[in-house]
Amino acid sequence: MPRPKLLSDAEVLAGTYALLHEAGPEALTFARAAAATGLSASTLVQRFATKAGLMQATLLHAWDRLDAKTARLAATSPKTPRGAVELLVGLSGDYGGVEAYAEGLLILREDIRDPVLRARGTAWRRALSAALDERFQAVPAAPPAIGLLLATHWQGSLLWWSFDPRGTVEHYVAESLERFIAAVAPDKASGAKAGKRRK
Repeated sequence: MPRPKLLSDAEVLAGTYALLHEAGPEALTFARAAAATGLSASTLVQRFATKAGLMQATLLHAWDRLDAKTARLAATSPKTPRGAVELLVGLSGDYGGVEAYAEGLLILREDIRDPVLRARGTAWRRALSAALDERFQAVPAAPPAIGLLLATHWQGSLLWWSFDPRGTVEHYVAESLERFIAAVAPDKASGAKAGKRRK
């Protein structure tokens, strides 16, 4: 039964994003979005015009949420190498289990296909890399552009975890990042060799 009140765009897009994760991008139709949100399909057509418009709006909403979470973690994590690990582990929790991660890759395909969404990915890469660079300013041994190197390693660690997800993604990512930092930017004075924390 449709809800008696109108939903904000943000509420609608949260519902359609949940639908993408549950059933995959191909499942996004106005009829299914209507069922997921409680609004009529005609109301959704009035707001978003086309299925492509609904898909783009949904994924732009997801980018807004990711940008906000990245900024929040960047503002609250220490500006140290361990803070860099903390930031990326904080972002890793959104991936959930391996099935959710696999569904996320299907959604990523939609981001890559759309130039507007690709631009959001590029902007996020710059913001994340800069936030990570800040956490190595006091590490003389840190190579140039370590933020992008670390972000790239983080993405790779998520993929490798997905092939053999025996522990939590957060634990796997933390250990992988700590080993990487110890190898490329050792700083004994600040205790950046955090890989010794977990065995």
